[in-house]
Amino acid sequence: MLTRKQHKLLFFIDSHLKQTGFSPSFDEMREAMGLRSKSGIHRLISGLEERGFLRRHHHRARALEVIQLPEMKEELPTNVIRGSFTRQKQDPVKIPLYGRIAAGLPIEAMADTSNTLSIPADMLGSGDYYALEVAGDSMIEAGILDGDQVIIKKSDQAENGQIIVALIDGQEVTLKRLRRKGNMIALEPANARYETRIVPAERLVIQGHLAGLIRQY
Repeated sequence: MLTRKQHKLLFFIDSHLKQTGFSPSFDEMREAMGLRSKSGIHRLISGLEERGFLRRHHHRARALEVIQLPEMKEELPTNVIRGSFTRQKQDPVKIPLYGRIAAGLPIEAMADTSNTLSIPADMLGSGDYYALEVAGDSMIEAGILDGDQVIIKKSDQAENGQIIVALIDGQEVTLKRLRRKGNMIALEPANARYETRIVPAERLVIQGHLAGLIRQY
């Protein structure tokens, strides 16, 4: 059973993961919960771990995994929510693996449709998806490392702040965070060693936004 604060934090983390593919930072969680310090977030996360709702991957930045979500039960006290420990297994889904994408400098897209990647079905929602392998280190502060396989949801639209696959001038592809500035688009890295690239909107096509990430050790 969860307290209301634990429930609120768990659903915030789950929503953030589904939207961005990554865990929220402790500052983002603190602001979402209206807390003054990070210590309260640490206590809530520890409680969620102990109850089997959340898994924390140590030695990795921003690496929280939602194991399950609770079910609401009307008969429970107002400050408690019961958790359901049943989870239906689903067969893996194969999506196209198109090759390497630069997380440093833009490179030409590799459209090899003969390769596929098997991923858990619960990583995907509705719509079409594909995978790319990351080349470079410009997104490391967002938890995206060289060699990671990113799951991309196909879309020509994205919100400010989302990590996107951007096609520049019809031939260069890069993975960056999107910021719109009037009729210009800023492609922001997540590494202080790299500069933001700004291009006119008409030179850029959004080919999808980040939906998940797979890393092999």
